[in-house]
Amino acid sequence: MITDFHFLRPLWLLGLLVPPVILWLASRSGDIRRRWRTMIAPHLLDGLVIEPDRVSHTRPARMLAAMLAIAVLGAAGPTWKRESPPFVSDTASLVIAVDLSPTMDAVDISPSRIERVKLKIHDILSTRNGARTAVIAYAGTAHLVVPLTDDIELIETYTDALATRIMPKPGKDTAAALTLADGLLTRDGTAGTIVLLTDGIESGAATAASDIVSRLVVLGVGTTAGGVVKQTGGGFLQDSGGGHLSAKLDVDALKQFGSDTGADVATITDDDTDVRWLAERVQTNFAQQNASEGDRWHDLGWWLIVPAAFLFALSFRRGWVVKVACLLLVLRIIAPCPSQAGELADMWLTADQQGRIAFEHGDYAAASELFRDPMWKGVALYRATRYQDALDAFANVDTPESWYNQGNALLHLGEFEEAIAAYNRALKGRSDWPDATANLVIAQRLLKQEQDKEQEQQQDPNEKADSVQFDNKGKKGKAGEIDVVQQTSETWMKNIQVSPADLMARKFSIEAGKTKQ
Repeated sequence: MITDFHFLRPLWLLGLLVPPVILWLASRSGDIRRRWRTMIAPHLLDGLVIEPDRVSHTRPARMLAAMLAIAVLGAAGPTWKRESPPFVSDTASLVIAVDLSPTMDAVDISPSRIERVKLKIHDILSTRNGARTAVIAYAGTAHLVVPLTDDIELIETYTDALATRIMPKPGKDTAAALTLADGLLTRDGTAGTIVLLTDGIESGAATAASDIVSRLVVLGVGTTAGGVVKQTGGGFLQDSGGGHLSAKLDVDALKQFGSDTGADVATITDDDTDVRWLAERVQTNFAQQNASEGDRWHDLGWWLIVPAAFLFALSFRRGWVVKVACLLLVLRIIAPCPSQAGELADMWLTADQQGRIAFEHGDYAAASELFRDPMWKGVALYRATRYQDALDAFANVDTPESWYNQGNALLHLGEFEEAIAAYNRALKGRSDWPDATANLVIAQRLLKQEQDKEQEQQQDPNEKADSVQFDNKGKKGKAGEIDVVQQTSETWMKNIQVSPADLMARKFSIEAGKTKQ
């Protein structure tokens, strides 16, 4: 943090030359002997000049100098942390890696470890507020269940079908799960967190996790007392001696993994304490990643207004500040100026500063009227859903960020071709921009859907033909082709009726076979 400390407007620091000048002038004006030195003989000066008693209170000049020094430092814009751009998603991506090794069927927690994990995933999804989530299942191999999506119903459909029996290879390969999860977030280009829902971590996983860029959170499932492992076909899993295998949660291994990798570690709870803890960690990780990756610095000079105002208030008892303030107010009143609403805020804050305050309070309509900076004005109009006005504001600036924002506005207006052109202009200036690339793909997809829809409307099947002929010879020809298409569609729909668990089992088996090859 200290290494990032700097001033956004360093030229304002030249104002620090003013306070020493004020102190020097004040010291000269308070020297009574100096005033009479040229008019009274030196040997008479000591007897004729009576100096006032020196009181220990702080002189107004010193307060003024301190107040100006603090004000100058605030105007220079001290900062040491970044803030995320206004168009970056404010919700963190999350990848949930679910352990499906055989011990997850242990019944030390009701109804079983894996069933409790499914319930916890429902609770986690309820806290996501539209943020994208992906799910990975792993045992001896790791497989993608659901890619990053905000479709909660889709995620719940597949996570409810998770079972240890669908995994093609027993065991526990945490490193493979972490690599797959980190690859998802890296390719997506977004800040995110990987959550491991597991009952244990093998010793070599920490070494593999050292290459993981994303933040890690581990939620241990089970109890230290352990429990028997229930099998799918009935009965219980047995150990080498023929007795019932008791699977225990190795808390020490989880803590050691957290110590080696910097991951946050906790265990599952009966209430929602673990879910709230997890949501806080995800948001904290997201804020830290955005703070380190953003390209805007947070201006912290506002905090110096408080001590400056305090020193200003203390100086009122001498009366000189009151006189200066009255003089400035009179000049303000009598000075010719265009007719406008005279607000007190205009005397202390610029229009952009007032707009920023309104923006941070969520009053985007008011902020759009106050902003003079075209980019911030466009952002406020965009947040106020006035996309055409936002587009007009962004058009005044020729930067990659402006073209990206124009593309977003055009996307909302349904102008997909223009949006594609805007995103291309943005990527021309910043080629390695994941957000612009992702939005470009969305715009291209929407344009294709629109073109396909227009083509279907042009080929309206309800349009009357010039002549109609019926082929009654064995129902051959076009009617026969339609029957084949309908039969193929019906067959495909029947295949979809297979349970999600069976679909995942087949998919994982195929993927595992390709890995062996």
